[in-house]
Amino acid sequence: MAQLSSGISLGLAVVLLSLVSSLQAPSARLDHRNSAFGSITRRTLLECRDPNPYLNFTLDTAGPLANVQTVVATVSGVLQPSASDWIGVFSSATHNYSDCPAKAVLYSQTGDIASLPLLCDYPLKFKFLSSDPGYLICSNKTCAGKQCAVKTCSGSVSFRLINIRTDVTFVLFSGGLAVPCILKVSQTLPFAAPNFPLYGHLSLEDSSGTSMVLAWVSRSFDIHYVEFDHGRKSMDEVTSFQIGDLCDAVPGPAKDFGWHDPGFIHIARMQNLRPGTRYSYRYGSDNSGWSNLKMFTTPPAGGAYGTKFLIFGDMGKAERDGSLEHYIQPGALQVIDAMANETVDAIFHIGDLSYATGFLAEWDHFLEMIEPVASKTAYMTAIGNHERDYPGSGSMYSTPDSGGECGVPYRSYFRMPVQDIDKPWYSIAIGPVHFTVISTEHDWSSTSEQYAWMKSDLESVDRFSTPWIVFTGHRPMYSTQLPGIISKLLPGVDPKFVAAVDLAVWGHVHNYERTCAVFQGRCLQHPIKDLAGVDFFDTTIYSAPVHAVVGMAGFSLDDFPRNFSSWSLIRRSAFGYARVTADKKKLLFEVDELHSWFLHVTFVFFIPVHYNGRNSS
Repeated sequence: MAQLSSGISLGLAVVLLSLVSSLQAPSARLDHRNSAFGSITRRTLLECRDPNPYLNFTLDTAGPLANVQTVVATVSGVLQPSASDWIGVFSSATHNYSDCPAKAVLYSQTGDIASLPLLCDYPLKFKFLSSDPGYLICSNKTCAGKQCAVKTCSGSVSFRLINIRTDVTFVLFSGGLAVPCILKVSQTLPFAAPNFPLYGHLSLEDSSGTSMVLAWVSRSFDIHYVEFDHGRKSMDEVTSFQIGDLCDAVPGPAKDFGWHDPGFIHIARMQNLRPGTRYSYRYGSDNSGWSNLKMFTTPPAGGAYGTKFLIFGDMGKAERDGSLEHYIQPGALQVIDAMANETVDAIFHIGDLSYATGFLAEWDHFLEMIEPVASKTAYMTAIGNHERDYPGSGSMYSTPDSGGECGVPYRSYFRMPVQDIDKPWYSIAIGPVHFTVISTEHDWSSTSEQYAWMKSDLESVDRFSTPWIVFTGHRPMYSTQLPGIISKLLPGVDPKFVAAVDLAVWGHVHNYERTCAVFQGRCLQHPIKDLAGVDFFDTTIYSAPVHAVVGMAGFSLDDFPRNFSSWSLIRRSAFGYARVTADKKKLLFEVDELHSWFLHVTFVFFIPVHYNGRNSS
């Protein structure tokens, strides 16, 4: 390999001054399409020339690692600390520093057109040593050499690691992200229990309130079970996906530098339960180990009097240790931690779940993040562009937003009552609410298969049993941020909405917006506001749905333009989620905004139900 002088080893900071713009620590939001971090795997890794004899790189553990463990990495013997010094964590299963010049075409979709040759590996996460406040100012000086001839500096950073079933390695770099060179490589750290069952999350398979589906991951193909209800047991079915299951037309990150073995995904059903009842459960096996004892409450059956649920989109993930990776969603932790305090019957995450976008180990990070919520409440999902879209894959949009995943990890991890493989639309009833969940990433124009299903589903709803219809998908029909985003669908789709739907909820745009009761861009009814500021819509005098965009659960927020349409009533750019409480007489829609000082701001509206119900036909 080529060689580069390093400020950290020789104190020759002048070598890197010409690269100062690329050596700054990046912001919390990193996008693999345009970040400097995204170029690491597309450049030659250089050996740092003549490293100083005092340099040392240590970890505070030799392993094996627990399922969740913080590891402190310490660099000492540094002659001159540099803002370009950083530490990356790599999966040893894919650890490969060799060049991949023949794969240049595979990386063009990331937007990085850096010079070849390319590398074959990608770090899981990283930190700049400057995140230790004493590192650059050398607050911790140590004598080195004979008679303390040299004063050296040190710094430490901590990494919160979760069990990804493969060994991990820490690598110390200088040269920043633009021209990184390797100084030291740690010993390999294994996880103590790679077969351990992890990241359990629940979902519903029907509207009965008498069953729950549980999914979890491990590295074991052995038979696993879920034990529940004081001695009952259900055996798992095991699934997984391999590199060949991903997009075929144009290989992408998911098949190359982003690939990470998902292990095995276990699916088990807990059946013959009672609606609205609390149960304990655990999952695993004697050989692989058992999860901690967990609790969930079944939702009310479809047609029951009342329910409460949360709904949001575009969450993603962030690292609790402050580490950076290719795609960080700055509001994700704040929102998931707030939802952990909610008591609801179900959660609907309507697209753009993990933002792994082809960097598959990040699905593990996402599943671990949502586990405190998804292990106690049914976590229902809709597919978004960052799960499905890819050129030549059959998605409605030919953008490379999924990074080559094409929905395969999504449907493997999240078992929904969908129509078929790659037909991720479904309906379900919880209490008095009928949910119609569509895929905006597949064709749903008036001549499509999905539209025919949607029409049939809406027409079949018993409005006396479930008087409310909530229609949901990822990309919005109405958004000030993206005017006309699905305008070509309005002539064919809007009439069905007018006839049936009460509330349409969307994501994709990263803010909160609510409309009037709108039909083809025209308000059929404005709400009446009471003294408390609550907006009331009366279904006896209007026949059009209210639309709400709630893509505010984590991704960097979008600002609103100055101009907006008359149908747009509320516009807020803040992290949060929506809470819906419904019975057979009213439906209450609230939005919790979560500010950095944890101030909760709520917007609400009622839709008093007309007991005769609007016809669905």
